[in-house]
Amino acid sequence: MNLKNVFSSIFFLITISLFSNSMFAQGGLDNDNLGEIILRQQIEDGARIISTGVPVLLIAPDSRAGSMGDIGAATTPDVNSIHWNAAKLAFIDKKVGISLTYTPWLRDIVGDIDLSYLSAFYKVNQRSAIGGSLTYFSLGGIDFYDVNGENKGNFKPNEFAIDLAYSMKLTDNLSASVTGRYIRSDLTQGQNVGTSTSHAANAFGADIGIYYQKELSSGENASSYAIGLQIANLGSKISYSESLESEFQPANLRIGGRYTMDFNQFNTLSFMVDFNKLLVPTPAVYDSAGNIVAGMDNHVSVMQGAIQSFYDAPNGFTEELQEINISAGAEWVYNKFLFLRAGYFYENNKKGGRRYVTFGGGFKYNVLNLDIAYLVPTVNTNHPLKNTLRISLSFDI
Repeated sequence: MNLKNVFSSIFFLITISLFSNSMFAQGGLDNDNLGEIILRQQIEDGARIISTGVPVLLIAPDSRAGSMGDIGAATTPDVNSIHWNAAKLAFIDKKVGISLTYTPWLRDIVGDIDLSYLSAFYKVNQRSAIGGSLTYFSLGGIDFYDVNGENKGNFKPNEFAIDLAYSMKLTDNLSASVTGRYIRSDLTQGQNVGTSTSHAANAFGADIGIYYQKELSSGENASSYAIGLQIANLGSKISYSESLESEFQPANLRIGGRYTMDFNQFNTLSFMVDFNKLLVPTPAVYDSAGNIVAGMDNHVSVMQGAIQSFYDAPNGFTEELQEINISAGAEWVYNKFLFLRAGYFYENNKKGGRRYVTFGGGFKYNVLNLDIAYLVPTVNTNHPLKNTLRISLSFDI
């Protein structure tokens, strides 16, 4: 909790204390009135974090995007575009590409949790491409115990997703894509959770993407811009038990832009920005009887949840704006060989408060590309990628 929230809570308690005597004396503050005040404070505070199943699908899987503030809707196309906006694959000027990224997780605490990402593409012809990827998240070894404290063995929970995408140019400047996804999340290894028997969760999802790029000028001082849009992770809900409530996938709307300029034949600089919003219902505010007093019912279908996510925040339009995350990044390229990158990620304090600076770089030699990324938290120093070097190795043929 930040200082602003602390002072807000203290001010609220002092206000209640100052006015309680006079209101009780007048018979004006009963349990119902106090409950209304508390509910009003909950609505206006707006500190409601949206939770989903398999949040690993939102983690930046590659080092290039990870070094620019987790950005990718309209960055120049590369082999990892399938995660950020598969529509970019149709604009890649290579025939075949493959990339592997390794990311240690919670490196300062444990040593056996990690995220691995494998992606590849193939240009079918000049106007279309196909791509595929595998995301694998290992949670390391965990000892399970029953209610009597007896050790049930050591297990290795994991999650993975397999993607297959098709991208096609609709015009010389515009492309579109569709991606299908299979998800498997095995967090309990079939162990009992309380009185419920758990199982691995299986789900299917889909992405759609649009990408537009255009040259503004050509020659030695050429410039161009691009716009990208992706709707990701729309699909069936995630369930780990028949008796537990299903969770939404982290459906997400990503909109971004890029401006690139060539200073000369050797130096190119790009600036990029992305806006992200979860297409998942915002938690409603309930009274003591379980009735909704602000917001909307979250027990809805996937499509209804995505639609109402634009207007269901209990605190109205102000809270809807707070649910938009912003990424900004820059990339400098020297002679198509050396790359330097930096970025910033912003999330509102009331929606999680993640804020961090990223930087990194890479180099290209013949068909080999090596990229690295490093993250520095600016607010929450307990970020799982703190003091972690992410490495991507790719080949373009």
